[in-house]
Amino acid sequence: MRSGLARGAEIAEGVALLEEALAPAPGRPPPGPYLVQAAIAACHATAPDAAATDWPQIAVLYERLERLVPSPVVRLNRAVAVGMADGPAAGLALADDLDRAGHLDGYHLLHAARGDLLGRLGRRAEAAAAFRRALDLAANDAERRHLARRLDELT
Repeated sequence: MRSGLARGAEIAEGVALLEEALAPAPGRPPPGPYLVQAAIAACHATAPDAAATDWPQIAVLYERLERLVPSPVVRLNRAVAVGMADGPAAGLALADDLDRAGHLDGYHLLHAARGDLLGRLGRRAEAAAAFRRALDLAANDAERRHLARRLDELT
């Protein structure tokens, strides 16, 4: 495992390369999905914690990524970012649209995201139901433990 200093230097190098790749240049095409994903990752990697993360920028980047790669999973990630940037009600509206469409019904992260957003809105019973659904669908033991903890916090 690398030290924090080595990691910081690697992140700084990656951000510098990303900025170079994103810089406008004659004849250069607009950023594609991989560059947008790299920009999202850079926002996360350069923030000291979740509270200091540039969620409005991440929400804008996910909106751009959704135009490039219109998939339900990208829409879900955008819903989470919007929920952090603009508040849980805004994120929940997007997540509920996905839930109604049914494309991600078997995807535990949709239900986990809804559980988090509902919980942040104080809608504890609905949040618990969403976390139960996520727990039923999760296959990874670490994720199951995390979801069980989140459910325990609500009940």
